[in-house]
Amino acid sequence: MTFFLRHILLITVIAVLSFMGATTANAQVDAQFTQYYEVPAYYNSAAIGNTDYLRIRGGSRLQWVGIPNAPTSFLVAADMPFKISSQRFGVGLVMQQESLGLYNNLTLGAQIAYKIKLWGGTLTPGVQIGFIDQGFKGSEVYLPDDDDYHEGTDDAIPTTDIKGTAFDIGAGVYYRHKLFWAGLSCNHITSPTITLNAESGEGGQEKNYEFTAGRILYFMAGSNIPIKNSLFEIIPSVMVKSDLTFYTGEITGRVRYNKFLSAGIGYRYNDAVMFMLGAEFKNFYLGYSYDYATSAIAKASSGSHEIFAGYSLKIDLSEKNKNKHKSIRIM
Repeated sequence: MTFFLRHILLITVIAVLSFMGATTANAQVDAQFTQYYEVPAYYNSAAIGNTDYLRIRGGSRLQWVGIPNAPTSFLVAADMPFKISSQRFGVGLVMQQESLGLYNNLTLGAQIAYKIKLWGGTLTPGVQIGFIDQGFKGSEVYLPDDDDYHEGTDDAIPTTDIKGTAFDIGAGVYYRHKLFWAGLSCNHITSPTITLNAESGEGGQEKNYEFTAGRILYFMAGSNIPIKNSLFEIIPSVMVKSDLTFYTGEITGRVRYNKFLSAGIGYRYNDAVMFMLGAEFKNFYLGYSYDYATSAIAKASSGSHEIFAGYSLKIDLSEKNKNKHKSIRIM
């Protein structure tokens, strides 16, 4: 267990150092979700196995409704705890698909994390290993050749559908206490370069294009604050992300009644005001959010819509065998 823990911590440290040493900006492939607090494992591979449940969340986001070819995202995430001897672990799977203009990408990752009791809470280092699948609809590219700014025969722009896949890795640390939770993570640690293969060009030579997924650093934190002598609780949370060339963040405040109904508002820096609704009943979850843009994009879009649904199944981690019994023949 010590060997395993050291290697997870080493990977996490390397991830942060590599991120801090990065000086070039690359394309981003991570989708944006207003209900990030429901799918923290998508941003941080250590945010798994934090309950005694198999926790499943799935949802979709329609961004900037009214704008043609605006981003459309879909996400499924599942995680659960397990034990080896007295050691506690978490495992998870995430799958995200997004379409943006002529681009589409698919990310798939398997996660594992190790639980450490610390300062009255649990510290969790974790890693994610998977791949990124990137595609570009070159067959739908339109290049006008009757002006001074475009060339209809520009070889730098693919005119056929191209696609490629690359190995991807992420790492993070997550701390959970009865009073709060917080996590720091780095996705796309190796900044993988995806080679997109096109059909053979002139002379039978294959044309290849490259797409690089940039490293991105996430910080998330939140808390549950019960209101004394009532069934209400306040749930604030925050997320900040950066690749050291851009920085953005969002803050959310929700109120939940009787661990059943919740509602809240949020603000994403220089982007949008968000409104959220949620309901939890017998291990089922349903959530909806609406974003209203605060930038000039509001002139062209009616807003962004997002919906998530989920279910949690109780996992028995006790070492007791409920079917264990003694034979009456043994006296």
